[in-house]
Amino acid sequence: MMMSRYRANVMANAVTHTHLLKPRVSLAAMGGVRDLSKMTFEKKKMTEENGSSGGKADQGNKGEQLIVSYWGVKPMKITKEDGTEWKWSFFRPWETYKSDLTIDLMKHHVPSTLLDKLAYWTVKYLRWPTDLFFQRRYGCRAMMLETVAAVPGMIGGRLVHCKSLRRFEQSGGWIKALLEEAENERMHLMTFMEVAKPNWYERALVITVQGVFFNAYFLGYLISPKFAHRMVGYLEEEAIHSYTEFLKELDNGNIENVPAPAIAIDYWRLEADATLRDVVMVVRADEAHHRDVNHYASDIHYQGRELKEAPAPIGYH
Repeated sequence: MMMSRYRANVMANAVTHTHLLKPRVSLAAMGGVRDLSKMTFEKKKMTEENGSSGGKADQGNKGEQLIVSYWGVKPMKITKEDGTEWKWSFFRPWETYKSDLTIDLMKHHVPSTLLDKLAYWTVKYLRWPTDLFFQRRYGCRAMMLETVAAVPGMIGGRLVHCKSLRRFEQSGGWIKALLEEAENERMHLMTFMEVAKPNWYERALVITVQGVFFNAYFLGYLISPKFAHRMVGYLEEEAIHSYTEFLKELDNGNIENVPAPAIAIDYWRLEADATLRDVVMVVRADEAHHRDVNHYASDIHYQGRELKEAPAPIGYH
């Protein structure tokens, strides 16, 4: 009888404990643009987003409803600077940024050592079947390749993390930098999914390619981090080339320059009337930054040093 009462009290508390806590949080705006003073915590009601500025429903935020929990963990409701609700649950306003479009897109690391040449020609070989499969379907190409591009940063960050634990030492910020790269590449994927939808055989291809690449890169990073980072540097150089070709197709009218997805406008702080061309521009700039970071990481290893000895370029966009 006592156990039944206890259970009844717990269930009643889980259901009725829905009072709202609204602590206001004010953080200094970084660069004058990140105003979090309107952050509030309150429970979410059932919502259905029927549209967005990109003309499509908000992916991942449809049909959200309150999840009742005894533990009192409340969903976070955040508002933008203009007072409108922040609709994305998988990234926050303080994770957004304006991309540096002035970065040099032509920089190239000339392979000189055996490992460099192996990394360079491995990437060149991998490009051949990609060109054959996608040809000039750059929307699908971008979407599919980002499913692979987000893997190296996650593996590198994971292995550096484990090394830091084993050796009881700090990482110089490289864990965060590499995971930041992986997350940025994943956001590219989330964006291009609003532009091109994968069909069943493309999804099957992703499962196969990602499974092979994940294990191969994991093994390669264990054997030689300098080779792994160099290869990613060359992969990013190829990504820059692919997005440049994407821009040419847009400029020539072969691909429709549709309005930018809402997720892209919020993530890269684009103008409200931004187009697909603007999105490709900022994504290409991201790839150039990833190119620099990975070639830099490889150079550190080539000089007989460890990543922790050089401060990581966290937030290098």
